Amino acid sequence: MLKVENLTKVYEGGVQALDDVSFEVEKGEFLAVIGLSGSGKSTLLRCINRLIEPTSGTIIWDGVDVTNASQEELRRVRRRIGMVFQHFNLVSRSKVLTNVLAGRLGYVNPALSIVNKFPKADIEKAHTQLARVGLEDKANARADTLSGGQQQRVGVARAMMQDPEIMLADEPVASLDPVLAHSIMQYLENINQDGVMVLCSLHFLDLVHQYADRVIALNEGKLVFEGSPKEIDDAKFKEIYGKEAERVG
Repeated sequence: MLKVENLTKVYEGGVQALDDVSFEVEKGEFLAVIGLSGSGKSTLLRCINRLIEPTSGTIIWDGVDVTNASQEELRRVRRRIGMVFQHFNLVSRSKVLTNVLAGRLGYVNPALSIVNKFPKADIEKAHTQLARVGLEDKANARADTLSGGQQQRVGVARAMMQDPEIMLADEPVASLDPVLAHSIMQYLENINQDGVMVLCSLHFLDLVHQYADRVIALNEGKLVFEGSPKEIDDAKFKEIYGKEAERVG
């Protein structure tokens, strides 16, 4: 179980991104995080693996206090948390296979990883993950020759190299057209069906209804909704997105 308690993040200059946010996620659950741009979704996900340091509050995962973990403990925690980014975060001039192998950096000798020397088993695993996302034939292509949807699939394969128990997906389909968006969501759904907890920030309610077990919504850093996607009626929608918002999904 993942337990977030009273999580608050105030950036330099006094900008409050998260305000006393609390919720729980069960093992194997697919949780969507929704809200307007600037509502705190990305900050929340990045606090969970401490890419961003919370100002206060606690994050407990599998009995470990992530917020107070030492650097060594945090390295062990991060090995088990995969992350997929909105803008892919690939090394554009490197081969696709090299980008996927980056998911094993927490497991191999740092000196060997610098010169891209990975165990044979990891290389085979990378090919397997590329096959899973339909890109095995692109293993030796440069990452920047791929389309946006293909690059995001490389990002999913890279995250899966960690054998994650949690997958954090930060707006993974925001820059993709609807067909590609569904293809990425289906990969995340398959990962979830394999028992991986997924926390995915999304804009479109149709995707939330199709893929998420449960939803939390943020507005100006505050948790304003927690429940089933079916519970988001018109009144709740306007509370989340504003009175002038038009519901399209």
